[in-house]
Amino acid sequence: MPYLKIAIGVAFVVAFVVMLRLLPIGTWLTEFQSYVRKAGPIGYVVYALVYAIVGLFFSGSVLTIGAGAIFGMVAGTIVVLVGATLTATIAFVLARTVLRSRVERLVASKPKFAAVDRAVAREGAKIVLLVRLAAVFPFLFVNYAFGLTGIKTGAYILATLLGIVPGTVAFVYLGAAGAALATQNATRTAFTIAGVVIAFAVSIFVARIASAAIKRAGVEDASGASDPALSATES
Repeated sequence: MPYLKIAIGVAFVVAFVVMLRLLPIGTWLTEFQSYVRKAGPIGYVVYALVYAIVGLFFSGSVLTIGAGAIFGMVAGTIVVLVGATLTATIAFVLARTVLRSRVERLVASKPKFAAVDRAVAREGAKIVLLVRLAAVFPFLFVNYAFGLTGIKTGAYILATLLGIVPGTVAFVYLGAAGAALATQNATRTAFTIAGVVIAFAVSIFVARIASAAIKRAGVEDASGASDPALSATES
């Protein structure tokens, strides 16, 4: 099953790349990134806000990688953490207000989330943090689904911010490394590629530990919902 999930994830990425080739989305993204580079400090704010809006409807993976390529490792990570936390917070609030009935129908189609809901009722932010780290559900889905739980908004925001750090760092580093490869010699290129592999390995390792902790917390039904190596791309 893990290999099947990886194959599905690769197929999804390939399909997404093909879509970028066939539609002007790639051009729009390139133009936006060019604008951000020229905007100076305000570009950080613009990028984070656009990330927050786009993240309400689509995966932010491309923008996460793009942030690394544009802003570098440290600044790119900060921008993505702000943008991803904003989109998670907005979705959370929408699920508790105007979109509640629609989100309830969405969650009803994911019965495995019921175990997470029960665990959140018992342990609150701890479960939210573990779910984020383990990525047992897609980022976009849990942003809305957590709005139906009883967790307080402040605790949810903090747990989300901390929980998305490993995946964010891995994908921002991928973008920063991709930009650096264009000007590096063979030796530095090898070190850069090794760094990317290590970053993803650490991210997946942390996700596995969190997944085991979730099981110990009694959320057995959530296990196997999705592969951490794939769902981390949703950050």
